[in-house]
Amino acid sequence: MADTQTAIETFLNDVIAAYGIAATVSVEQAPEGVRLNIVGEEAELLARHRGEPVKALQHVVDMAFGRALADGERVFVDALGYRRGRDLELQQTARWLAERARDTGLDQQLGPLNPYERRLVHLAVEAIPGVSRSEEHTSELQSHHDLV
Repeated sequence: MADTQTAIETFLNDVIAAYGIAATVSVEQAPEGVRLNIVGEEAELLARHRGEPVKALQHVVDMAFGRALADGERVFVDALGYRRGRDLELQQTARWLAERARDTGLDQQLGPLNPYERRLVHLAVEAIPGVSRSEEHTSELQSHHDLV
């Protein structure tokens, strides 16, 4: 993983230099995997437009280096911690909606989510008893009641 991590870090530094963005990549070990956070004066350019540039960089890194990672290893590309904050916000919203679905008995929806976001919602919701995710509508949270 160390060689692949170094290669990804070099790749990201090369990309941001090619775009003329004054920023560097910092590496952080997190429980979910390695987080490569782009920081610097102009790093906010990558967090604009709801983080679409960061999502695009994540996709390129996944396509270019995904096969070099061992099974279960993940690498996360971020800019100024934007993605981390967005992930936490999504998890909190999912838990709140799941509890609301459980308490009211009404289905709750989050809207369109990409596969990574669906995974975050699934992990956040699975710990709440009495709530499940709809397989038919992957962004819908449903309450369910066990019959006695």
